[in-house]
Amino acid sequence: MMNNSKFVYVTYIAAKPEQIWKALLDAQFTRQYWGHDNVSDWKPGSDWEHRANDDARTPRLVGKVVESAPRAGLC
Repeated sequence: MMNNSKFVYVTYIAAKPEQIWKALLDAQFTRQYWGHDNVSDWKPGSDWEHRANDDARTPRLVGKVVESAPRAGLC
């Protein structure tokens, strides 16, 4: 039997929206907090990888961008 389940990851962070947006998209900021790079062109439907910050640049997590836009008036 084939399992077609999906996992949706939701995180709530106590920070200003512009800080969260920067944390997701700015590689230096991302490395500082997660030790990984978020790699994508951030267009809906595009691939996304959470890559290790080592010589191999090994993908640790992969997924698809569902939506990528700061909410109007927040950023």
